[in-house]
Amino acid sequence: MAKIFRCFEDVKRPTYDFRQSHKEMQQEENRYLNDIRAKLNSMGFKGKNVGEVISFPVADSTADYMIVSMRPLKLMHLEIADAWDFEYAHLLTAKEVNEKIEAKKRLEKLFKS
Repeated sequence: MAKIFRCFEDVKRPTYDFRQSHKEMQQEENRYLNDIRAKLNSMGFKGKNVGEVISFPVADSTADYMIVSMRPLKLMHLEIADAWDFEYAHLLTAKEVNEKIEAKKRLEKLFKS
């Protein structure tokens, strides 16, 4: 079972301005994710899959989590887009997280332009 954490208070959340292009909003999300990864790294969280993001479809968007640790499994809820929660995130196992990451990589490879 996974332990779920909230994001760091001192990491600036993405700001969304719908006058921006999709590319600009994606850059803002990438900045947020990279800031979290850097903070995790500075705190000594390193290893397999640390910093990877997994997503679950919820309503009209996704619930997004960053891997903090695989053993024990720790996930950080990300405040991206609508910041949905996945109601079963705490029940995830390391095996399921690894499968989710592999599926994401296969899809990215398939649709890479």
